[in-house]
Amino acid sequence: MTTNDVDTYIRWETDGDVAILTMDAPGRSANTMTDEFTASLADVVDRLESEREKLSGVIITSAKKTFFAGGDIFEMMRLAPEDAARLEASGIAIKSLLRRLEKLGIPVVAAINGAALGGGLELALACHRRIAANASGTVIGLPEVTLGLLPGGGGIVRSVRLLGVVAALESVLLAGQRHGPEAALELGLIDEVVAPDQLIGAAKAWIASGPEPAQPWDRKGFRVPGGTINDPAVAAMAGPLTARLRARTGGSPAPAAAAILATAVETSHLDIESAGVVESRYFAQLATGQVAKNMMNFFADTQKVRSGASRPDGFDRFVVKRLGVVGAGMMGAGLAYEGARRGIDVVLSDVSTEAAAKGKGYAVKLVEKSIAKGALTQDAADELLARIVPTDTLSDFAGCDAVVEAVFEDPALKQDILREAVKHAGTDALLASNTSSLPIGSLATALDRPEGLCGMHFFSPVDRMPLVEIIRGVDTADETIARAVDLGIQLGKNPVVVNDGRGFYTSRVITSYIDETLAMVGEGCRAASVERAALKAGYPVSPLKLIDETTLTLPRKVRREKKAAFEAAGTPWVVHPAEPVMDRMIDEFERPGRSSGAGFYDYVDGRRTGLWPGLAEHFGADADVPFEDMVERLLFSEALETARCFDEGILSSTAEPNVASVLGIGFPAWTGGAVQYIKGYPGSVGGFVERARELAARYGDRFTPPESIVVVADQNKSLDWDNDAGRWA
Repeated sequence: MTTNDVDTYIRWETDGDVAILTMDAPGRSANTMTDEFTASLADVVDRLESEREKLSGVIITSAKKTFFAGGDIFEMMRLAPEDAARLEASGIAIKSLLRRLEKLGIPVVAAINGAALGGGLELALACHRRIAANASGTVIGLPEVTLGLLPGGGGIVRSVRLLGVVAALESVLLAGQRHGPEAALELGLIDEVVAPDQLIGAAKAWIASGPEPAQPWDRKGFRVPGGTINDPAVAAMAGPLTARLRARTGGSPAPAAAAILATAVETSHLDIESAGVVESRYFAQLATGQVAKNMMNFFADTQKVRSGASRPDGFDRFVVKRLGVVGAGMMGAGLAYEGARRGIDVVLSDVSTEAAAKGKGYAVKLVEKSIAKGALTQDAADELLARIVPTDTLSDFAGCDAVVEAVFEDPALKQDILREAVKHAGTDALLASNTSSLPIGSLATALDRPEGLCGMHFFSPVDRMPLVEIIRGVDTADETIARAVDLGIQLGKNPVVVNDGRGFYTSRVITSYIDETLAMVGEGCRAASVERAALKAGYPVSPLKLIDETTLTLPRKVRREKKAAFEAAGTPWVVHPAEPVMDRMIDEFERPGRSSGAGFYDYVDGRRTGLWPGLAEHFGADADVPFEDMVERLLFSEALETARCFDEGILSSTAEPNVASVLGIGFPAWTGGAVQYIKGYPGSVGGFVERARELAARYGDRFTPPESIVVVADQNKSLDWDNDAGRWA
């Protein structure tokens, strides 16, 4: 084998008459669609065209753990609307190179040795054959929609021609699914799956078989599978696809999904070069828009959180081998399952062995579902379940590296359990409370070592919710926080770290959302309009349904505890307009929520049947509140409360609330999170402040913007927190 580098980005090696091109971006952990890559690819394509008579085929692979990662998010985040024309031209130029590659006249194989997402799959789709390594790191797909973008390197154009308009939209493009190698093979995105050490050999073998070096769409008589928009069957599907898209988004801002749908349909009947131009035009519009900037920023914030950006330095990585969980209810049972499926031995405790065994039953049900789907073998399932040991005594916590209590919100009970648990687990164990609202500092007063306790607020259902909110009490040690972050990552969660205070961050902010919902009902807004406003804003669940699921009794209990704390401290309590609505629903109408059979909705045999007609009768339904005000009152209630959390020292970085608000409490994903919503509001922070003042004038002082962000607006600055200075930079 001989080596002759065309460029440092793409290494050229020759094995006989086969050119092996290995992508290896210097100084980077992944190959991305940078200017350096484009220049290198241009040189490589020039050379391939000049030497094709000497070659029997080409293999493209990677020296990184991933095959190709697509565009550089951080570069794209800096794009502005004035960059659209340049970006469109750049996209067309890259597609021209890929088009020359697929029309080379000799077989080109993509040897996919890791993740091929976005631009990685687009590069592979320009090859005549795609062979993937059967390895855990191999994932294949076009997830651009999750970043507010569309595949801009020919991904829509080629996937439509490969799979058909409807199949490409539903299986690849609109949801941005990531497929494992076998699933990608079944779908038709790739042609072969082999063991990692057989990847290059399989590529050489296919080249040696003498295949026709042409894409299906370049062969005579080609038709898009299922037809194009000019075919009645596809034309008839355009309306339902649009309706399904609207149903999925609830009418909230989803420019990427709409542009993907339009591109797929509009370009299906065009020649591939013209189709590529249309795709590039849509891509440039999206990439330079605010929604994409928001969503890309959220991706970057999530990467920071996943990497443990808030983890205190100077401590060795903490690995939990044995985890104690107190409380086998929904939270504790889910936490036990999460630990066991990641190889941790779990001791699950409750008041009786039967209650603990019932908690383990939650894991049994999840495992049975995985077996039925073929995602888990019986042997693996048995091993997982064997790791969960139910018990009724905390003495079984001996040898646990960490203990998490997950009992109901009773301060005295939690303190008793924590005191007892630490006796058996030992003072070196990580000690955490899964409280959703009780201050960690007050719980820690019952312990000899308050510095060893932190909050670890998981979200229900634990096996599906990707967030854990870690709370630092006034006495919590840095090492305790570092350990909690490590455990959160070990459990597959995104760990956000916040400071102590009643409700912490997520519970406090979701309460503001619930309160504003109740306030609108109390004002006489039509309940159906309030629900619709939330969906229009982009919330995944409408608020009255959410309140019914969690019941009104819990937020009222939290409110009363907070009121008592205010009174004890001599702080005036301001009555929120939500309070009388809450009290009347519970006390007067006996409708606290679904678990009681009646809430804002009616229920028959546990099934929701419709909004309770009594809402209009008792609260009115003729309030003169513009629909857009309803939408923004929900969004602003959470964004403003987030700003107050910074002022009060609960938050110390912008990444945490952005990630926590979206992944923990359902703040609309298109915003990029609660802080990014303020930054990305039309007119930036100044526009947000002006609109907040309008809402305050109409609906109350709770919408008055904090002085801290007014200063940022007046100085025309961005909203970036300086933790050292304790203020916005």
